[in-house]
Amino acid sequence: MSHIISTVNVNGVRAAARKGLVEWLGATEADVVCLQETRASDEQLRDTLAPSLDGGWHVVSAEPAAKGRNGVAVLSREPADAVRIGHGDDEFAEAGRYLEADFGDLTVASLYLPSGEAQTPRQDEKERFMESFAAHLGDTAAEAAAADRDIVVCGDWNIAHTELDLKNWKTNRKNSGFLPHERDWLSALLAADAAWVDVVRSLRPHVDGPYSWWSYRGKAFDNDAGWRIDYQIATRALADRAKDARVERAATYDQRWSDHAPVTVHYR
Repeated sequence: MSHIISTVNVNGVRAAARKGLVEWLGATEADVVCLQETRASDEQLRDTLAPSLDGGWHVVSAEPAAKGRNGVAVLSREPADAVRIGHGDDEFAEAGRYLEADFGDLTVASLYLPSGEAQTPRQDEKERFMESFAAHLGDTAAEAAAADRDIVVCGDWNIAHTELDLKNWKTNRKNSGFLPHERDWLSALLAADAAWVDVVRSLRPHVDGPYSWWSYRGKAFDNDAGWRIDYQIATRALADRAKDARVERAATYDQRWSDHAPVTVHYR
C-alpha cells in the first residue's frame, strides 16, 4: 500500500495554528502527519486542531507532564488500530516525547528527542534518553521483522548526523546536536548492516541538507544556514519503498508557521 507520511516540529501547536498549520493540513496530500513539540495538553491539542478534525483528520497524542513543554502527536486519515505512549523508560514515561500508532501492518512513531546542552544536566538527560531509546529501537526492529511489520520513526532527533546535515558544522563541533558521540550513536543505528535507514539521506546521498530547521535569529532562513535534524528513520523494507522525499520549506521568511519545515516522504 502506498503511504505519504510527513513529520514536523510545530514549535507550539497553538502558535503554529494561528500562522498556517491548519491551512497546511487542509492542503497536504499526506496520509499521516507526525507532530512534535505541541506544548499542549490533549484537550488543548484537540481544541486547536478542531477545524482539521472536523475536516476528517484523526489524532492521537502524548501530552507532556510539564506544562508548555514537549508533546507529540500523530494525525491520520484513518483512525489508529492501536497506540503506545513512551519507549519503556520510566524516567520519560510522562515526558510527551514518544508515541507509536499502528495502521494495519505499518507503525508510525512520533519522536521528540531532548535537545541537550553540552556539559550540562540537560545533556546528561539527552544521553540517558538516547541510551534507552536505542535499546527500544533494537527490540522494536526485531519484533517488526518477526511479525513482518513496517515501522518508521518520524520526528525531531536533535542530532545532525554528518557534515552534510549542518551548514555551519565547523563552528558547532562542540555544541549539542553535533557532538562526536551523538553522531556516532546515529551512525551505529544507521550502519549498513543495521535494521534502520535514514530515508531522506538514502534518496539524496550526497547533497547538503536538505535542511529542516533554521534559527529565527539573523538571516539563517534567508541564507539557508540550517540543520537537518528532522528525520524519517524506517525499517529497511519500508525504506526501500521510498520513492520521493522533500522538505516543504516556506517560500519566504514571513510564511513560516514554525522554525522547522515538514519533511514528507512518499512510500510506494
